[in-house]
Amino acid sequence: MAQKESSSFPRASGILLPITSLPSPYGIGTLGKAAYEFVDFLKKARQRYWQVLPIGPTSYGDSPYQSFSAFAGNPYFIDLDTLVGEGLLQYDEINAYDWGSDCTRVDYAKIYESRFIVLRKAYERSGHKDTPEYEAFCDENTFWLDDYSFYMALKFHFGSREWSLWDDDIRLREPDAIEKYKKMLADDIDFWKFVQLKFFEQWKKLKAYANDNGIKIIGDIPIYVSMDSADTWVHGDMFQLDEEMRPVKVAGVPPDNFSATGQLWGNPLYDWDAMEADGFSWWKERMRASAKIYDVIRIDHFIGVVKYYAIPAGSDTAIDGKWMPGPGAKLTNAINSVLGDALVIAEDLGVTNEKVVALLKKTGYPGMKVLQFGFDGGNDNVFLPHNITENFVVYGGTHDNETLVGYFCDDNKDIEDVRYAAEYLHCETINEIPEAIIRVGFMSCAHTVIYQFQDYIALDNSARMNFPSTLGGNWQWRASKAQMSDRLAQKIARLVEIYGR
Repeated sequence: MAQKESSSFPRASGILLPITSLPSPYGIGTLGKAAYEFVDFLKKARQRYWQVLPIGPTSYGDSPYQSFSAFAGNPYFIDLDTLVGEGLLQYDEINAYDWGSDCTRVDYAKIYESRFIVLRKAYERSGHKDTPEYEAFCDENTFWLDDYSFYMALKFHFGSREWSLWDDDIRLREPDAIEKYKKMLADDIDFWKFVQLKFFEQWKKLKAYANDNGIKIIGDIPIYVSMDSADTWVHGDMFQLDEEMRPVKVAGVPPDNFSATGQLWGNPLYDWDAMEADGFSWWKERMRASAKIYDVIRIDHFIGVVKYYAIPAGSDTAIDGKWMPGPGAKLTNAINSVLGDALVIAEDLGVTNEKVVALLKKTGYPGMKVLQFGFDGGNDNVFLPHNITENFVVYGGTHDNETLVGYFCDDNKDIEDVRYAAEYLHCETINEIPEAIIRVGFMSCAHTVIYQFQDYIALDNSARMNFPSTLGGNWQWRASKAQMSDRLAQKIARLVEIYGR
């Protein structure tokens, strides 16, 4: 079973803006009014996609690619104004807390200190347990909801420490310990279920509003899960862990343009043999759940499906890792069997090979092309617009890259690459390059083109989302309502009209 290549994707365009980056008075973007207003902006701009990055609960380092669950939603995104409207909170309770003083940056520490206290107040006033909606929600999410809620209750019980540092009896999931803690933490477990109920109530309404206005949601899922996650703790037999539930090998990538020592992600690696013997049931559940909340699913580090980089646990860098074979078509066949109408984008950047290309052709999944990568070689560079064919998604840059202004206009850039870009794009000055990069993407043959919102408003690297291989200071940039102007929407809409998107 394969996705129908480009015929499944109309010629269209979209904008990448994480939920965290939306404006709100509570320190971080939410699923409230500003999210609906951004959908309105996308419609005015004649866009067809909103790419949101992963929406799961974030752990230490605040990366959406390191989540406590592959299934749960981020409690930070629950809109507090909506809870006030439901009679579960009062504004004086919300305003009693400091959500941060800089509306252009997320202060995760302040949000972590206050958000759960406020949500607990809403929980205590809620009569959700007696509603058919809550019963239906629990029934629909039995695969993960109980486990995740128990995990989070335990995590807070143990002072927010990762599960590998919990007491041995519960760390190793001994039956007596599980029974004991479930009784002890029953109210906390119910709280975390309530949090997920509210997240998905709000998400479902926002997605429906987007779809009703012709906007499809592109959601990212990291190929790996975090070691500090309910998934790893509950399904340890599906990962490369020893008898003590410690990692044997961990994930990352070898040295590349981002890092001379590679990227040591530290995620536990899947035991692909065990997953295959189980019919890839965990992956099927994950993709089935993702297909409910997204219209298009971008699988991050898709290369790992074909081959994965295994680094000995305890290594300081990624240098000593080795490439190992992945499940390939066995996994994608399992994925396709549960997708329904959802589509897949394969993030195939990095060290690719013929097997990756063959699998993409077999599945029909479009790969990715990043225009920033196009100007450091000759005219045969696969990222140059004239070499990009139809079944691809084109980006100016992703969340891991510099902004277009930062990349092309910074004084420290390779002057030869910038000169080549200027000549290729017919720009008289380097300051014209970022806008020309946007235009040439729209002009390309690729069926889909996505740009970060920061690039449409020509921001420098102070608005960059993530610096790979660094911890702290990432995922913080936020937009303002004023930046989502009608003038900008009209400008983008004109590009759509000119280039038939």
